[in-house]
Amino acid sequence: MTWSQNYDPLGNLVLSSCVAAVPVAVLLGLLAFWHVRAHIAAFAGLVVALVIAVTVFHMPAQLALTASGLGAVFGLFPIGWIVVNAIFIYQISVETGQFESLKKQIAGLAGDRRIQALLIAFAFGAFIEGCAGFGAPVAITGAMLIGLGFKPLEAAKLALIGNTAPVAFGSLGIPLTTLADVTGLDVHVLSSIVGLHLTIFSFIVPFWLVVAQVGWRGMVEVWPACLVCGGSFGLVQFLVSNFHGPWLVDIAAGLVSLASMVILLRFWKPRSAEERKGPKEKIERPFRAWIPWIMLSLFVGFWTTPFAKTMLNGYAPGTKAHSTWQAPIIPLAPLHLAVQKMPPVVKKPEPEKATFTFNYLSATGTALLLAGITAGMLLGRSLVSLVRIYLRCLWRVRTSMLTISLMLALGYTTRYSGTDTTMGLMLAGTGVLFPFFSPLIGWLGVALTGSDTSSNVLFGNLQQVTAQQLHLSPSLMVASNSSGGVMGKMIDAQSIVVASVATGGQPDSPDAGTVLRSVFWHSIALAILMGVLVMVQAYWLPWTVAGWK
Repeated sequence: MTWSQNYDPLGNLVLSSCVAAVPVAVLLGLLAFWHVRAHIAAFAGLVVALVIAVTVFHMPAQLALTASGLGAVFGLFPIGWIVVNAIFIYQISVETGQFESLKKQIAGLAGDRRIQALLIAFAFGAFIEGCAGFGAPVAITGAMLIGLGFKPLEAAKLALIGNTAPVAFGSLGIPLTTLADVTGLDVHVLSSIVGLHLTIFSFIVPFWLVVAQVGWRGMVEVWPACLVCGGSFGLVQFLVSNFHGPWLVDIAAGLVSLASMVILLRFWKPRSAEERKGPKEKIERPFRAWIPWIMLSLFVGFWTTPFAKTMLNGYAPGTKAHSTWQAPIIPLAPLHLAVQKMPPVVKKPEPEKATFTFNYLSATGTALLLAGITAGMLLGRSLVSLVRIYLRCLWRVRTSMLTISLMLALGYTTRYSGTDTTMGLMLAGTGVLFPFFSPLIGWLGVALTGSDTSSNVLFGNLQQVTAQQLHLSPSLMVASNSSGGVMGKMIDAQSIVVASVATGGQPDSPDAGTVLRSVFWHSIALAILMGVLVMVQAYWLPWTVAGWK
């Protein structure tokens, strides 16, 4: 069977959009206001999404159920695969005693918690985002902050806010390379525009992060660190995105930001009680504490190279065909090519693929697993001991893996039924205000799907078509989808659950609803600021987009 998406089944786009938004409202309402456990809220949202898809948008029930099944599987692999193996690395560091040494080293560098948040949640998190993405930065930085003594809710909030500016260039630039493929626009042009947008926000986010942590007065005391952290990151982000491309932006900017902070702290220290405690404790064999994270960087760095991808996926020479056993691509019947995206989202009816790629060798989670095993053995643990640690990690995240799976099932149901596109079309109909709402469409896409890449696939063509109709720069509007999307990353259900998992296991660990409430208004405010920036560019600073039409 073939089914064409209908974006306005009720004959009124505003009314259709309100109905389309009900599953998201149910999910967020249950999490934020009724304190329902995350997996129950996700299941309720999924059920509502399926009912609306079938009864209101007239999607065949078989296709709707298959879409939710595909999302559920994707939630376990590769997303869940990354999360559990990131937690595995952290747990090895803890159980071998090396995390205590790492804590002392970071405290020796900066005992001030505001500086620690900048180093870990922002700079180190950006580096991990550039290597891995898909939840790994939030999982790792959240766990590290907990180990340094941060309260669970504080750690989750800081990890989520810190993981904003790098998202569009995450996983070696996959969001932007995918956006270029979807729209046919030049990837270097898109990289330049997004690089300009996020460079501005890279200056802002470190200040924002510390304000969210300790308030304005506490931020003023460490403003030099905020400036150096964000300024060095933003400068490298701008240069690499504009003169090289999207592939190495986060890795380069994250490393430079870390190095700049280390240099700053050799000459400047914040005035705080923690810094005045006297001589620091001598640390023996400090290198061992970094072994898990060095292994993570080496394995993930290699895994994301074109050579490794070609080898691990078993590409045939001169082709893009995967090996049938190294990275099998499994079409999900009856959904595969059975759903058609329709104008104005695309120029002509276009069938949607529905495949599951089981790239178990080249997956980032596999690199994390091998990094953990290697680090554990270098730190003197036997394979039997590592297996026990891994089983404990699996038990710890069992409910959260179910939640992630249900969240992705909900996201895939709204994607294939076209309900999320309905909401995007309503925002696209704002006429002269479209440059302001263009980033908010990207924000909505990431909040719904949990991925800047998925949001770009979902709304990239819509942005391009709408821009052409309104005589705006298509490149600017398409790029703003990704720029605005990064602000939705901190509130998407997947990130919220990952943050609550990474900071769990403590007596006062927050549930997903508490984490969501702690970051929701930060996300809204940053998305609005991005909308204002794009609006100003489109109408009042035309010279900044003159070469991008």
